[in-house]
Amino acid sequence: MSSELLIDSSQNGSRIALLKDKNLIELHVEEEDNKFKVGDIYLGAVKKIVNGLNAAFIDVGYEKDAFLHYQDLGPQVNSLSKLVKLTRNKNHKGFDLKGFENEPEIDKLGKISQVLSKNNQVLVQVVKEPISTKGPRLSCELSLAGRYLVLVPFSNTVNVSKKIRSADERKRLSRLITSIKPVNFGVIIRTVAEGQSVTELDKDLRTLLESWEDGMRKLQKAKVKDKIIGEMSLASSIIRDLLNESFDAITVEDEVIYDQMRSYIRSIAPEKKNC
Repeated sequence: MSSELLIDSSQNGSRIALLKDKNLIELHVEEEDNKFKVGDIYLGAVKKIVNGLNAAFIDVGYEKDAFLHYQDLGPQVNSLSKLVKLTRNKNHKGFDLKGFENEPEIDKLGKISQVLSKNNQVLVQVVKEPISTKGPRLSCELSLAGRYLVLVPFSNTVNVSKKIRSADERKRLSRLITSIKPVNFGVIIRTVAEGQSVTELDKDLRTLLESWEDGMRKLQKAKVKDKIIGEMSLASSIIRDLLNESFDAITVEDEVIYDQMRSYIRSIAPEKKNC
């Protein structure tokens, strides 16, 4: 089955279509002025606690406050809050999590008022983009997605995609990543990691760790509403997620996006730079 990616750009944004055997399988639309992409990480401030919703409204710089529900805080939110305070006060040595002591997990059925207070600074990730009547939806369970791996801070768990069927390959990948990942970082091994070499997986892991450390450096001097770690463009993220051996061609109708795509593909998959 052949796969083709079509990218069309206009003044209003970009449209990305995935075709398989010339049939439309997926269509994604990215608005030009969308500054709050899924995956973006911001330094926000708690504007209001709403006990009836067990949620908080967070100022991340959008015209309407973003929404953060208790269930999206994640069990390690107190560890995240601790790291934010230490980093901004420059009391945390280095920008990784080596030597960092995690705080106890929060109660799954607790109240948000027990965890957050008005004006608290929080590191949050966009999980749903804003629409006309609502601001972005947020989570404090941060993750950074790469081509083969997803990096999860404040965890030591290694999980392998269920779509990888081979027991031997699952065991190989789990052992490999466990042996090279740093402490206090969990890793999700994506389906496209199947059959990949140690070199490729280590390169992807190092790239994600560098992105995390760059974000922590920025956090030291950041102001509330600053973007700390930015997700790549929609077109690049789709290529990252879909580029594999059965991906045959990419057609781009915009010269600027074409140059960006070519540069990105050259960095993650040099063998496909002429596609």
